[in-house]
Amino acid sequence: MKVSEKVERKINRIQEGKTFKYKQLGIDQSEYSAAAKAIERLIKKESISRVSTGVFYKPKQSIFGELKPGEEELLKTYLFQDGKRIAYITGGSLYNRMGLTTQVPKTIKVASKVKRVITKIGKTQVKPVKSYVEVTNENYHLLEILDALKDFTSIPDLDKESAIKLLNNNISKLTKNNLSKLVSYAIKYPPRTKALLGAILEFSGKKNRIKDLRTSLNPLTSYKLGIKEETLPTASKWNIN
Repeated sequence: MKVSEKVERKINRIQEGKTFKYKQLGIDQSEYSAAAKAIERLIKKESISRVSTGVFYKPKQSIFGELKPGEEELLKTYLFQDGKRIAYITGGSLYNRMGLTTQVPKTIKVASKVKRVITKIGKTQVKPVKSYVEVTNENYHLLEILDALKDFTSIPDLDKESAIKLLNNNISKLTKNNLSKLVSYAIKYPPRTKALLGAILEFSGKKNRIKDLRTSLNPLTSYKLGIKEETLPTASKWNIN
């Protein structure tokens, strides 16, 4: 079987909207040159599209035309290593998805403890951010919450009252085990993150390990987050103003 036929057969089995790399095509090292030519022909035919160097996807068609995969799928090959998650999308893209801002950022930030992700998705630049803890598929959703707390004052067009309600709602839905993990991860974050988390936990009645947050903070330090007392009544207890 020709390499081009082998490549097309493999690609036909890939689900629309999913990304893939050369190694998923089951080709030998000696076949890469021929496979690259086959890939270029498929791109010209618009059977597949290129995400970045060596990363492609099968376009998903709708009545409105081609549907591009979401950011998580487009960056999947960078977010995972050997099948394990090592990174997650943060920054403006995350806060837009969470409903904290309506603005769409010009760059996408990817947080990881072990890898610097620098690439492009079309014209959109992808930049690296250092994660405070090792990222796994089990904890990245907790780190997303902590990132939102950390960047609370820098999220564009943020309605602080709505944001506190949304974050409180997300935290309230956590299991006791995940809540405990959230607090343990927060200890590694900047003081303002710990203070805001502590105030939200105390306000919602979830006082699990609040003591750990409070003892990690300097009692003489105050945090200017611009949160009104009626928005978060416990804010002053955590030196937040």
